[in-house]
Amino acid sequence: MTTSAMPQINPEYVHWFRNSAPYINTHRGKTFVIMFGGEAVNHPNFSTLIHDFALLHSLGIKLVLVHGARPQIEKNLKDADIESPLHQDIRVTPRVAMPSILQAVGAIRLQIEAQLSMGLANSPMYGSRIDAVSGNFVTARPYGIRDGVDYQMTGEVRSIDVEAIKNNLLHDHIVILGSMGYSATGEVFNLLAEDVALSAAVALGADKLIFLGEEVGINHNDRLLREMIPNEVDRFLRDRDLNCEINYFLSCASNACRQGVHRTHIISYAKNGALLEELFTRDGSGTLISHDPYEEIRRADIDDVVGLIKLLSPLEEQGILVSRSRERLVQEIDNYSVIERDGMILGCAALYPLDANSAEVACVAVHPEYRSGSRGADLLAFLEQQARSHGLHKLFVLTTRTAHWFVEQGFAEVEASALPEARREKYNNGRNSKVFQKNL
Repeated sequence: MTTSAMPQINPEYVHWFRNSAPYINTHRGKTFVIMFGGEAVNHPNFSTLIHDFALLHSLGIKLVLVHGARPQIEKNLKDADIESPLHQDIRVTPRVAMPSILQAVGAIRLQIEAQLSMGLANSPMYGSRIDAVSGNFVTARPYGIRDGVDYQMTGEVRSIDVEAIKNNLLHDHIVILGSMGYSATGEVFNLLAEDVALSAAVALGADKLIFLGEEVGINHNDRLLREMIPNEVDRFLRDRDLNCEINYFLSCASNACRQGVHRTHIISYAKNGALLEELFTRDGSGTLISHDPYEEIRRADIDDVVGLIKLLSPLEEQGILVSRSRERLVQEIDNYSVIERDGMILGCAALYPLDANSAEVACVAVHPEYRSGSRGADLLAFLEQQARSHGLHKLFVLTTRTAHWFVEQGFAEVEASALPEARREKYNNGRNSKVFQKNL
C-alpha cells in the first residue's frame, strides 16, 4: 500500500483517546451507581445508553443500575382504571395498584437484561459477555401516614444488602435495582428510584452516583453550572422553584456528598455520548456535585513542577514571561500557587517577598482554553490574601504585555524607582518592563 493510499486517522479522535487514558485508569475497579427513570427507557437514545453501560463494564467499572418506571406505571394504572394519586409528588399506592406497578417495573428490568445480553456481530455489544443480576437486595418499610395522608403500599428504603451486591460485583456482574423494596414480612413496597439510588450509593461507599435526566445538567440563567458543592446546592434549592426531577437529583446529590459519596453527576440521557463525555473528559457534559471543589486554588508543591513547565513554556517562548528553568522552579516552588482541575494545572502565579513591607507578583498565567472566566483575578486575590496574612502592604508587578489587565485589578503604574532597593538593583532594563504597584 502506498503512503497516499493509507487511510487517514481523525486527529481529534486520537487526541481524545489519548487524553481519556488517565480517566480509564482512574475509574477501573471503581463502583458507580447510575440511576435513570422510565422516561429514559422510553427514549430513542436508550439503546445507545445500554451500549455505553456495556463499555464502562468492559473497562472494569463495577455498575449498579437503578431504574424508575413512572410513565410505565401511570400507563398501566390508566389502562386498569386504577387511581393512584400523587401527594407532594410521591405516589399514594393502594394495594390494588401493586400488580400493575410490579408488571411495569418487571418489564423494564427484563428489557434492560435483554439488551445487556445482546452480542450480535457488527454491533457495539459484539464480544461482550455481561451477566446482569437482580434480586431482593433492598429492604423497605412503609412510608406511613404523613400530613394526614396514608401512603399505603408506598415505602422507603430501610436497608441495602451490601454483602450480596458486592459479591455480585466482585464476580463481574452488573447489578440491577428497580423501584421496589421487600419487607421482612414478605410485602412489596413501591419506592422512589432516587431514594434507592442514594441509599445504594451510600451503603456501598460508591465512588460515583450518576443521575441521568432529561436536562443536560443544572442550568441557571441559560448557563450550565458545571460544578457545585453541597452548600451551593442547598441555596439553589431554597431560592428557586425547580421541576421535580431536578429537585430530587439535587437533594440526593447533596445528601450523598454529606454521607461519603464524593462525586455525584447530573447529566442527560437524551444527549448521545453524554455519559462518556462526563466520565472521560476534563470538562464533562453536565453538572458535578462534589464534596470538595472540583477546581481549587492552592499552594503549589514539588509534584506540580511538570504541570507548571507545560503551562509556562509557550508564554516563555513568546517572550511574555521570563524563562525559568526546571531547577529554578523546583527551588522556588514554595512561592507558587496554582489552579488545579482534576489533576491538570490550569493556572499559576507566584509571590516573591521583597522586604518586610512588600512582595512581587510574577508568572501569572492561565491555560488558553480556560481564560474566559475569572481565574486570573481569582489567583491574584489568593496571592493578595497570602500577602496580607504575612503583614505585607504593597504588591509590585513587572510586565511587558498585560499592563491593562493589572490596571483593571487595581494596580497603578509607578516608576522603577518605587521598587525596593534589592529588587531595583535587579531590574532588567533590557525588557523595559512597566512597573505597577497596588496598596493592600
